[in-house]
Amino acid sequence: MGSNSSRIGDLPKNEYLKKLSGAESVSENDPFWNQLLSFSFPAPTSSTELKLLEEATISVCRSLVENNPRTGNLGALIKVFLSRTKELKLSAECQNHIFIWQTHNALFIICCLLKVFICQMSEEELQLHFTYEEKSPGNYSSDSEDLLEELLCCLMQLITDIPLLDITYEISVEAISTMVVFLSCQLFHKEVLRQSISHKYLMRGPCLPYTSKLVKTLLYNFIRQEKPPPPGTHVFPQQSDGGGLLYGLASGVATGLWTVFTLGGVGSKATASPELSSPLANQSLLLLLVLANLTDASDAPNPYRQAIMSFKNTQDSSPFPSSIPHAFQINFNSLYTALCEQQTSDQATLLLYTLLHQNSNIRTYMLARTDMENLVLPILEILYHVEERNSHHVYMALIILLILTEDDGFNRSIHEVILKNITWYSERVLTEISLGSLLILVVIRTIQYNMTRTRDKYLHTNCLAALANMSAQFRSLHQYAAQRIISLFSLLSKKHNKVLEQATQSLRGSLSSNDVPLPDYAQDLNVIEEVIRMMLEIINSCLTNSLHHNPNLVYALLYKRDLFEQFRTHPSFQDIMQNIDLVITFFSSRLLQAGAELSVERVLEIIKQGVIALPKDRLKKFPELKFKYVEEEQPEEFFIPYVWSLVYNSAVGLYWNPQDIQLFTMDSD
Repeated sequence: MGSNSSRIGDLPKNEYLKKLSGAESVSENDPFWNQLLSFSFPAPTSSTELKLLEEATISVCRSLVENNPRTGNLGALIKVFLSRTKELKLSAECQNHIFIWQTHNALFIICCLLKVFICQMSEEELQLHFTYEEKSPGNYSSDSEDLLEELLCCLMQLITDIPLLDITYEISVEAISTMVVFLSCQLFHKEVLRQSISHKYLMRGPCLPYTSKLVKTLLYNFIRQEKPPPPGTHVFPQQSDGGGLLYGLASGVATGLWTVFTLGGVGSKATASPELSSPLANQSLLLLLVLANLTDASDAPNPYRQAIMSFKNTQDSSPFPSSIPHAFQINFNSLYTALCEQQTSDQATLLLYTLLHQNSNIRTYMLARTDMENLVLPILEILYHVEERNSHHVYMALIILLILTEDDGFNRSIHEVILKNITWYSERVLTEISLGSLLILVVIRTIQYNMTRTRDKYLHTNCLAALANMSAQFRSLHQYAAQRIISLFSLLSKKHNKVLEQATQSLRGSLSSNDVPLPDYAQDLNVIEEVIRMMLEIINSCLTNSLHHNPNLVYALLYKRDLFEQFRTHPSFQDIMQNIDLVITFFSSRLLQAGAELSVERVLEIIKQGVIALPKDRLKKFPELKFKYVEEEQPEEFFIPYVWSLVYNSAVGLYWNPQDIQLFTMDSD
């Protein structure tokens, strides 16, 4: 074996792995550890590659689970790693490739073992495995140092303190992945964990002081999007004789474990995937989201969420209130740019939602930007391609729009931004359109998609709430946007008539047969009438607040005026129809006076002139339409499964057996 371990099938028989997992205790000072840690191979970059690795080493892991209570070898490995990390920063500064390489290998083995242990046992049992020492069979010391906590603190120090260089890139990724694994016990519980040993370590004790520094580092990793160094450069140069990546150690250390082995033929070729462009950024973002969504402790709030809620711009010189713990500053401009560029992934959209919803400093900064189109356009593109997105990604995008439209300044400014040639909008060529009109088009398209496919009331509500928030500030609506508003109303009107007809026929049928249960058409009718009412309120809000800015909407109303006839006397819509009816009647009469066969341009001219003459005092005032996003009472029931589905489906660095996962009662597409 030894240096000839080039096939994945050889791993269960490898002498060093067998010794680690065997029945013999290995002292932390034994030269064995140098031999064990002297391996090199293309680092796994996907779940597929890691699956092959896990399947090959599962027998080794099970053997260690069985023997570790007597040998304490897991604890010895942890101590070897901890002792090495004390010199890691100096090694990075001195470019000590070998030391960093072996320390990375130690952490890689720990991460692989830890994942299997967490999958197969409770946290309490796992904690015991970290306290076992070399004793007589079956005995262990209950007052040993807490290696689990020490390891977690060490990982936080490694992530925050080690400079990011080519030779430290992979160990930084591995440290972040190992922290995710530490918290992955959630995957093996159907319910949201509210008490956990790993949570306890992170929220109090020696780990707590690292809170703000860790959050800041993870954010900057996301911002920088550092790509991994070219293969081989992160460890050491190729040997001149072409003998592979493994460095020839002067001390004669055995070449060991997985020498230049190619993971069963997969090799080191990365899969073409957006997430793989920066594994460090991807894993940092996932860990940040996991930390932000930990449940509060019984006696203290989640400190990582507190840090995310309170950080400020580096250009903000105002002092932090003493009541705000874990505060720090970060460059908002860099963060904004990264968020705009990364919205193709669920996790980046979830981070944007988290920051907008929870950090008032970020929200104020973003709403003051003069280039909001850079942020809004990627969100609209997510909604436009709704068929290709999972429902959670769509929800996050919609809620972001809802939060933004709560601000009147945003609602005004988006109509002042003129866009040219939106290539991803395929229904119609849009050579020039305002950002506001495009937003309306995309939201209406989402509503129509929902009506025909998913029929999700929550999605309808958020779409309509965003339109309602904007309605008083509609300005210079594009003619196509105005048409789509009325077309949506037409679709709702037809649906209303169809449900009404079905209800009538069903009622007639029930007179002759009392045995057949009636469909609940009353509830369907109630829902559709609520949506119609909302659409009428949106149209009314625009007419009463900005009629003179929107001749295209008046034109579309007049063109489809017959649609509104049936709702004039309907008891649910009579009040809101007064203003719409007044506008339709007033402009219809002016068009009649102008004669027949009018061109579109002439009709618009008459409308613009008529706006000045319309008696505004006859328009009835209604309360302003304003909707605020309110998080669910138990948001963790949604967000924690969502975050872990993103971790589970991530293309980088972690693999879990689907049969072991219990958390997902949601779709994890």
